[in-house]
Amino acid sequence: MNSTPNKSPKKKIRIKTKVFIPLVFVIAVLIITYIFPSQGSFNYTFTEGRPWQYGLLTAPFDFPIYKPADQLKIEQDSILQFYEPYFAINEEVKINALANFDADANLDTRLSKLPPEYKIYIRKRLNEIYDNGIMRSEDYDLIFTSRTGALRLKKGNVAESRKAETFFTIRSAYESVLNDTPEGIYDNILKTANINEYISENIIYDSETSEKAREEFIQQVDISRGMVQQGQRIIDQGEIVDSRTYNILTSLRQVYEERSGGASKSTWRIVGQFILVLFMFLSFYMYLLFFRPSEYRNRKHVVFMLLLIVIFVGLTALTVRFDLFSVYIIPFTILTILIRTFIDSRTALFASIITIILSALMVPYSFEFVVLEISATMVSIFMLKELSERSQLIRSSFFILFTYSVVYLGLVMYHEGSAAVADWLMFIYFLINFIFIMFSYSLVYLVEKSFGFISGVTLVELSNINKPLLKELSEKAPGTFQHSLQVSNLGMAAAAKLGANASLIRTGALYHDVGKMVNPAFFTENQTPGMNPHAGLPFDESARIIINHVKDGVKIAQKHKIPQQIIDFIETHHGTSMPKYFYISWKNANPGKEVNEAAFRYPGPNPFTKETAIMMMADAVEASSRSMTEYTEKSLRDQVDKIIDSQVEEGYFKLAPITFRDIQTVKNVFVEKLMTIYHSRIAYPELKAPSK
Repeated sequence: MNSTPNKSPKKKIRIKTKVFIPLVFVIAVLIITYIFPSQGSFNYTFTEGRPWQYGLLTAPFDFPIYKPADQLKIEQDSILQFYEPYFAINEEVKINALANFDADANLDTRLSKLPPEYKIYIRKRLNEIYDNGIMRSEDYDLIFTSRTGALRLKKGNVAESRKAETFFTIRSAYESVLNDTPEGIYDNILKTANINEYISENIIYDSETSEKAREEFIQQVDISRGMVQQGQRIIDQGEIVDSRTYNILTSLRQVYEERSGGASKSTWRIVGQFILVLFMFLSFYMYLLFFRPSEYRNRKHVVFMLLLIVIFVGLTALTVRFDLFSVYIIPFTILTILIRTFIDSRTALFASIITIILSALMVPYSFEFVVLEISATMVSIFMLKELSERSQLIRSSFFILFTYSVVYLGLVMYHEGSAAVADWLMFIYFLINFIFIMFSYSLVYLVEKSFGFISGVTLVELSNINKPLLKELSEKAPGTFQHSLQVSNLGMAAAAKLGANASLIRTGALYHDVGKMVNPAFFTENQTPGMNPHAGLPFDESARIIINHVKDGVKIAQKHKIPQQIIDFIETHHGTSMPKYFYISWKNANPGKEVNEAAFRYPGPNPFTKETAIMMMADAVEASSRSMTEYTEKSLRDQVDKIIDSQVEEGYFKLAPITFRDIQTVKNVFVEKLMTIYHSRIAYPELKAPSK
């Protein structure tokens, strides 16, 4: 009997975070260094017909004024009209052809039957035609229609010029044999000899010699027209770059590139670029490591931020290298908006500054570029504190456009003393940039789906109580729904004090007990007086039903495609605690028996973020507060301290980044909110009947 061995499942290879994060940074550094545009020492940009935006420019050294490319091509094409290509004679073709004819004249019955005078004529004529030369018909037509109508025929080390009409093609050679016959030789008999079998091209194009001669021909055209002497004035600020000045500036740039090794990067330049890029990324790495350790350990966040930096720096490099469009069209503030939306404002500012500095190393007018982009970046952070509505992004886009325009005018007036010399084309670039930022709202959705993030916009949408799932919860388990609303209020108040994400807690609180819809009547908040489905059930069975609301909630949330960040609240709001009522009741009913604690424990995990920790405290405090008989400040504080202290003692917050001071702040907030909720109301007096 054959047995198939069980295949062990393949283990996923997972690189440790302490190796993965530096590796990703190194890859980003190498990519940016590779795509860095090559630059010589000529760091000016100019356009014919536009004002020169720099100061006085004089010639740093003597250099020729190169002719424009189109004019140089016209002159080269003009002189190439007199160029004659080189051909050589292949003597073996003639020898082989005559040898084949002689052999066939003796052995082939078709030729052997010809009269001797025909054989003599054919051989003589073939010899004359080969001496004259047979060319390919394509080469013949090309040379015949050229300006000179001639070619250079090499004979040893000597080349002579010959007209194309002095050569034969295969067709003209065959016709010549048939048409130039002496008396007594008839072409109808010659045709039976298949003379075309002995006619082949023996004038062959010599490509190597021809190309060399062609280059020498082109070099006769002078590529320059005049010289610029060292110290000679070229152009000053504000002057229009006319065609002559444009030609001089282009020539100077070409000389600079030639002196720096052409368009290719020198080794030292690459090393310098690598050092600059490495330092920028190393600064960002150290910032995350020391000031944002939680983000440093989050692989998705690190990859997301580095990917954004590489994309925007790479887009800048391509724009500069191929002169695609103005760099001010590139919406750098989108990087700020996305990182601000999904991470935090300080990290967004740091990443944006790194991106702007790296891009400034490539672009012209680096100072102007840095001032404009950093100004727009800061405004985008100030205006977009939290992206929860589309109108916020639209409003921010207008402020960014306003910032670009005002700062640019300020720079122009600072340098020129007047706004009249401003380049109004820049405002069109800013307007295009503004349009791109307006469309960045859709990028938020794409990033959420690609990286599994959650934005304020999504949280607002999920916390809408008219969402089908929340509406179903309010109908099936109204008591649970009211409990969730109260928990969200407590959690948001505490989060606001601690600087946590209040929107995230609000949304998580609304969904945290969604699993109670499966068996709503088994939970006290949904029971009417006198109704208790747990009566008659074993305590462990009741505990199982209560515990399962966590698992049921996860399944329901996943079915409705609720983000994992919200599902975390469902899983952690009880942590690994126990429903103690049923646990203690079971122990009291079964003295001496060993209890299976796993059957009385929630699956967890315990809270691992500040928001889930606050949520766990708020859920327990709100539920316990419903069973109190009096609501004084002392009784509420004692109850809050009792609930939260027991959670701390049992170690449910060990994984959460929350301190004892934070916990005390949460306690104070809960007491204040509960006192507001359960404050005593005045008794309204009854209207007494008038006395008779």
